Amino acid sequence: MTECSKHFCDIKELPTEIKVYDDNNEWTMWQKRGDPVLHIELGKWADIFIIAPIDANSLAKIANGLCDNLLTCTARAWETSKPLILCPAMNTKMYNHPITDVHLNLLKSWGYHIIPVIEKTLMCGDTGVGAMADVKTIVDYLINICTKKV
Repeated sequence: MTECSKHFCDIKELPTEIKVYDDNNEWTMWQKRGDPVLHIELGKWADIFIIAPIDANSLAKIANGLCDNLLTCTARAWETSKPLILCPAMNTKMYNHPITDVHLNLLKSWGYHIIPVIEKTLMCGDTGVGAMADVKTIVDYLINICTKKV
């Protein structure tokens, strides 16, 4: 989890069998050369990488190759042979900015999957496009990826 994502989820409410990693784990799990590095280990472990939601900041970081946190380091090290799925979520004004389309198209050209945003009331209270797709839409997309229908 990124630090900002913790605003949307109370880690204490998650089932105990769910392991949550954050930036602190990224920088403290290894001590010396040869120790496992978390963002590399996550890439080896997982078959699919989904970022839901991905905000404008993380989208821009990944599109520009920045890797300053666990999320962006994992994305940068992700094997292109495995699906990486992005579920954008941002204010309409940010979503409609021309750079968002540039970033999304660039990431699509790299083989990333983008689940389109929807229109609804956003976190800030505005109504418009930019909201993350419904969970059912995302789950259906994942099922299709797993059954090779996408």
